[in-house]
Amino acid sequence: MLNLKRCLQVTRFLPRKVLTTVDVSNRHLNTGILQLGNEVQHALKHGLPLVALESTIITHGMPYPHNVRTACEVEQIVRDGGAIPATVGVINGNLHVGLTSDQLEQLASCMDAIKVSRRDLAWSLSQGKVGGTTVAGTMIAAHLAGIQIFVTGGIGGVHRGAENSMDISSDLTELGKTPVTVVCAGAKSILDIGRTLEYLETQGVTVATYGDSKYFPAFFSPASEYLSPCNVSNATEAAQIVATNKALELNSGILIAVPIPECSAKDSSQVESAIQTSLEEAKHTVQIGKDVTPYILKRVNEITGGTALQANIALVKNNAKVGTEIAVEYSKLSANKSYSVGSKTMHKANSYTERNSIAKPVVVGASIYDLNVMTHSTDIIYGGTTNVGSIQQGVGGVGRNVADCLSRLGADPLFISVVGDDLEGKSLLSQSDSMDTSCITVLQNERTASYCAGLDGSGNVFLGVGDAKICDKLTPQLVSNFKEAIVEAPLVCVDGNIPTETIQYVCDICSEHHIPVWYEPTCALKAIKPYETNAGKSLTFASPNLRELRQMYSAVDGFEPQSIHDEEMSLTDIIRECRHLCSVLIKNGLHCIILTLGPDGVLVCRNTEPEELFPCGHLNRIDDNSMVSIQHYPACSEVHIPSEVVSVSGAGDCLASGVISGILQGHDPDVCIKGGLLAASHSIRSLQTVPDSINSRAFSADAIKEWAPFTPTCIM
Repeated sequence: MLNLKRCLQVTRFLPRKVLTTVDVSNRHLNTGILQLGNEVQHALKHGLPLVALESTIITHGMPYPHNVRTACEVEQIVRDGGAIPATVGVINGNLHVGLTSDQLEQLASCMDAIKVSRRDLAWSLSQGKVGGTTVAGTMIAAHLAGIQIFVTGGIGGVHRGAENSMDISSDLTELGKTPVTVVCAGAKSILDIGRTLEYLETQGVTVATYGDSKYFPAFFSPASEYLSPCNVSNATEAAQIVATNKALELNSGILIAVPIPECSAKDSSQVESAIQTSLEEAKHTVQIGKDVTPYILKRVNEITGGTALQANIALVKNNAKVGTEIAVEYSKLSANKSYSVGSKTMHKANSYTERNSIAKPVVVGASIYDLNVMTHSTDIIYGGTTNVGSIQQGVGGVGRNVADCLSRLGADPLFISVVGDDLEGKSLLSQSDSMDTSCITVLQNERTASYCAGLDGSGNVFLGVGDAKICDKLTPQLVSNFKEAIVEAPLVCVDGNIPTETIQYVCDICSEHHIPVWYEPTCALKAIKPYETNAGKSLTFASPNLRELRQMYSAVDGFEPQSIHDEEMSLTDIIRECRHLCSVLIKNGLHCIILTLGPDGVLVCRNTEPEELFPCGHLNRIDDNSMVSIQHYPACSEVHIPSEVVSVSGAGDCLASGVISGILQGHDPDVCIKGGLLAASHSIRSLQTVPDSINSRAFSADAIKEWAPFTPTCIM
């Protein structure tokens, strides 16, 4: 986050608007004249990779409709690469970062749009103008919004004959004082490239050619006669330069020069000849200052019969692809507290608490690519016969589901997890746009965890096959990168998919700092993990089903769980058994057990009175180690019984999330539990483990009370 010194401060009244201080630490809110698009706000809030795009290429670089078509295609390239595009432009006196399709069309078709550089910003905004931002103008807007990577076609530079005209682009001085990385195809070939590189050196700008060549590209040509000061061979190296530049607080920009693809540069000699002709023509016209470049580019395109335009489009698209790769790699580095650069280890300048003014809950768990196979009948046919049904791909993992659901409910958790560098991992990340994925580590040469569930016609799982070896890589060493976030969290949730030693590591931190820990067992075999170490004594909440509860009890008490078919037990028998099992676990340190009973609802067992608020934040643990209260909540009131259960696979995760969300908001326990039941009710009606219908508005305290007006049954 940018600190107050980097905030936009305006103290005077302009004719059309009153500008106030823009607190960029809360940059997801639009204030003053800097308007952030919805996608940009979401990306900034959740730490997603962003790529800024300029708009003079729309207003002055290409004719209509090539300009708007290219702009949309470039934005799609950025999205396909895993980042969010943020096209910058001036619309009716507002500086927009992230344009809608209608605003792109408005810019592309506006006949009197102006070029907006640094010198033009104040005037154009105060006068309500429409304009395309130059490289310099876009860098300023990107920096104000906190965007590090900016993609364009080519930068301005020192014009040929500048020793007489003094025509030097403000792009160069902006690169010297604004810490944004510009990815381009070098300087436009109508310029004096040698003098441009000399000027950039004077400004202290890092200039690097991207790829195998060390020659600085010349826009329409992959290489000029001049060498770049340095070279980066891939996106990771480029991202490391960006991160190091920021860590050093040099406050100057970086220029990554990407050669035009050879296939698009085959007619570069023809283009160069057209440039020379256009330059000669320009001497005898009234073209001066900022009008020179648009005039020459237009004439070059006319002389080459459109060849220059096609090459221009190709290089812009190639730059967008490379810039997106750099932005994604930079986002990965930003998610870690430290990162390696050669033989050195760099540390972030700002601590977690400096970057986040409000502590966030933390979820540590699995990210799993799901495949759900559902038969149309409850009678499963075995022996190789095909069962008629449906197959659906999706995203899951207990930890991921909890984090996703909490995000939809407005809790904005940090989710610590791992995925592989494969198609499943990329798909999982792309389908998690509702949550903060910045703490998910992508591991090279690893397979993303996957799970295939066989569901019968009633939505019940009759077979599950999982490959979650990658979860073993979620080690204490990896999690330690996010220790500051855990220390500041009001509540931490861990699932049973992560290694036992990692569960212990997280619980030890939370115990030291009096942070409540919620444990999601995930399955009966993994329910005992906290009790294989001392971590079990640090748990505050647990939400097992009956089989998982029995395993947890067995791990503590030493007795094997009963071999009982649950369907043969009455609710009274289940409650009687659970009363004993839970009392042992609470005596061992648990504060609250929320036992899921499927269609019979939940049983809430606590070591305090039922009306006492659930522990949250940095509070001392409740020392009473005896069970004080048991309450039974039915699944829902009679009028809310679902007419059809689609899938129960995500119900427990949504239940836990609904309860945790209420706890974080300080709601009464009754509202918290009913909020969890409401979330579970949404989940069982959908094949999505976390359905889109879950949102903070539908889960307000009043909405929950209206949905479930009943009073739970007190057992003790």
